[in-house]
Amino acid sequence: MFKFQKKRGNLKDDVLSGLTVSLVLVPEAIAFSFIAGVNPIIGLWSAVFVGFITAAFGGRPGMICGATGAIAVVAAKAFQEGGATGIEGMDYKYLFFALILAGVIQTVVGLLKLGRYIRLVPHPVMMGFVNGLAVLIAMGQFKFFKTFTGDFDAEGNRIFDWLAGSQMAWMVGLVLGTMAIVVFLPKLTKAVPPSLVAIVSVGLATYFGLFDGRTVADVLEAESGSAAINTSFPEIANLTGLPLGQLDFWIIILPISLTIAMVGLIESLLTLQLIDEITESRGKSNRECLAQGAANILSGSFGGMGGCATIGQSLLNMKSGGRGRTSGIVGALSLAIFILFASPLIMNIPIAALVGVMFMIVIATFEWSTFKTIGKAPNSDIFVILVVTFVTIFSHNLALAVVVGIIVSALTFAVQSSKHVIVEVVKKSADEKIYAVEGMIYFASVSDFVDHFQARSDTPNIVIDFEKARICDHSGIEAIHALSERYRKAGKNLRLRHLSTDCRKIIERAGTLVDIEVLPDDPDYTVARLKESPLENV
Repeated sequence: MFKFQKKRGNLKDDVLSGLTVSLVLVPEAIAFSFIAGVNPIIGLWSAVFVGFITAAFGGRPGMICGATGAIAVVAAKAFQEGGATGIEGMDYKYLFFALILAGVIQTVVGLLKLGRYIRLVPHPVMMGFVNGLAVLIAMGQFKFFKTFTGDFDAEGNRIFDWLAGSQMAWMVGLVLGTMAIVVFLPKLTKAVPPSLVAIVSVGLATYFGLFDGRTVADVLEAESGSAAINTSFPEIANLTGLPLGQLDFWIIILPISLTIAMVGLIESLLTLQLIDEITESRGKSNRECLAQGAANILSGSFGGMGGCATIGQSLLNMKSGGRGRTSGIVGALSLAIFILFASPLIMNIPIAALVGVMFMIVIATFEWSTFKTIGKAPNSDIFVILVVTFVTIFSHNLALAVVVGIIVSALTFAVQSSKHVIVEVVKKSADEKIYAVEGMIYFASVSDFVDHFQARSDTPNIVIDFEKARICDHSGIEAIHALSERYRKAGKNLRLRHLSTDCRKIIERAGTLVDIEVLPDDPDYTVARLKESPLENV
């Protein structure tokens, strides 16, 4: 899927890659802070806390976590609900508490070992997820090609318009120059990450006046009206005054916390799978759930907006040679050092250099082979890929896109499987007819299965052989029960052959009047069942 080097990490690559990642995290964290409606310093410290905890204790070395757009959108809801109370400071308190509760939920998911189920996501869903995410990352970069016009709309929001003239020319030129460095530097040397070289080179050239490009400080000032950030270490969040004893509070907070928890875990575990594929290794999904929970609890406790895995930065880390935990730890600590001691340095990074690096990540992330599969892969797979891609792009909700993709995949599988039940007459005489069944008998195929049998016109004795069939659920058992009733009313004898022991016991308990042959080569699978079988009350 990805054209990355399959290699083991080393300390030098991890350190340099972590430094590169820390630089790219800055504008993203600031941008996501504005999405959530909070001060930019909250997004920056969130990237530090979440990034450090998950890098040190998570289940996927080399995966980068920080503030993300999906979490920011949900966090904005908590912030708005708190602000609606009219109590000063309650907006931040709602946000921090919702995040802490989300972390607790993620921790419980890890303790219950539910993270492993993410591996059940079908490959077409993964392809659609990756493609949609690549498009979202690309779309997210175009906001840096706009600037504040100086005007406000009716709601008091700043109005932005495209850069013009020399500003746009410099922006495009520096972005293309950065991309060129990333592409061609590895052909000369692989001693240092090309992304880091590109950022530093363009940054120095801009600083010394060779190029005229906007910096992170320019973007921050355009967004908030000030290029200054608070460089002190955050204090523990003050959550006093929250109406914990009121039901209305929990009705508001619980859905928000559940959404933050699930969105964060789905994004993180899908990213974990992608990194597994790149590194040809296997991460620990349940451990990652625990680390995500701990990270968000810590982030909320220190007044952060939380976060999860960032696929763009994770892929940048992979492409730069970062493989071990050191890369993520260095990235988080470097960002903390920049905030505390070197904020002027990160504020003077050319935004064009960061945009160019992210565009290269988009190119590496997008599954270009999707176009080759059109006309070759099953139409159902192509449909699922397109559905997930477009839901991702238009909803900006990765978790929703994955859930929709899984549902669509399940439905298409059910429809296809329902057409693959084969019932053939393998032996026929005046007195007896033997049917051989092939395929899966379950809720989607039972109607087609039952329609193959005509009790009134059949011979007096009927045998149905399930040797090449599998009864998957109680719908299949109920279909057999219905057939037995149909043949009994027609005054004919029905015998079943090659049923599993589990199927046989359920049918016998239901009191179905049908003969079941017990043979040495009967299968031994079990049937997915309800807590109380409908047949057991017949």
